Amino acid sequence: MASEQTYTITELAREFDVTPRAIRFYEDQGLLKPSRVGRTRVYSKSDRTRLKLTLRGKRLGLSLAEIKELIEMHGGVRNAAPQLLRFLVVLADRRAALEQQREDIEAVLGEIESLEQQCSELLGHDTSRAAEERAAVVRRMRAGT
Repeated sequence: MASEQTYTITELAREFDVTPRAIRFYEDQGLLKPSRVGRTRVYSKSDRTRLKLTLRGKRLGLSLAEIKELIEMHGGVRNAAPQLLRFLVVLADRRAALEQQREDIEAVLGEIESLEQQCSELLGHDTSRAAEERAAVVRRMRAGT
């Protein structure tokens, strides 16, 4: 009987381009549950899958608590529907947050564009005038007005 494939922390770190410290952190958070042989951590195929799902969740911007909840819902259950429904809710929440961030970024970029245009109009695109305006601003700042 062939034994299940196992991995060392170094192998997983190299495969997923993360540090061993990150893997130990995920272990501390309960996302990975390696067995031990003496003081050496031995990671199973299940741990490898959990690490892969954790990193995918992080890339999506999910919190570790959300990732852990989703991973633990799976837990060998044959009916994946509750997990998939919960995942859809989490994805919808994440999408809404990202869309709000996009709107916020677009608003700030619009304001920056408006301010740049105002500054250019005030300076009249004349570099000598720009130097005069800067000097005037510095004089006003020094005068306290």
